[in-house]
Amino acid sequence: MVRIVYRQIGVFALMVVLLSSGYAVWGAEEGKKAPDFVLRNLEGREVKLSDYAGKVVILDFWATWCPPCRAEIPHFVQLQKEWGSKGLQVIGVSLDREGVKVLKPFAKKYRMNYLVLIGDSKVVKVYGSIRSIPTTFVIDRNGIIYKKYVGY
Repeated sequence: MVRIVYRQIGVFALMVVLLSSGYAVWGAEEGKKAPDFVLRNLEGREVKLSDYAGKVVILDFWATWCPPCRAEIPHFVQLQKEWGSKGLQVIGVSLDREGVKVLKPFAKKYRMNYLVLIGDSKVVKVYGSIRSIPTTFVIDRNGIIYKKYVGY
């Protein structure tokens, strides 16, 4: 009986550690509701993921210094151009530390016609402690994560 109690306490303690460390992030799994966030765009305006409720969202975590990330951009530009009027919204969450000073000229050079947001540690954590970029989530019209892709 005492062993069972100690085992339950141990399991509970392990769950607390995992949940507080960011390793078990339930909201960023396929089939689960996509975690909402508030980030700033290149003009400094706050944008929420929930602003795009009812749309299919391609949520891409990327950086300007990442060659595979740069290779994806023309495809996202084309998708936004072809499907934006039909309910698609591409959102690029930049993980560049330099922020707007690097992103504005980069977005202009690459003709990024989709929403670019400045990421922070909170959004990285709620989306599963993004460890590799690009990491892309496809979110359906109901806000459910349909698929997660790591890499180009």
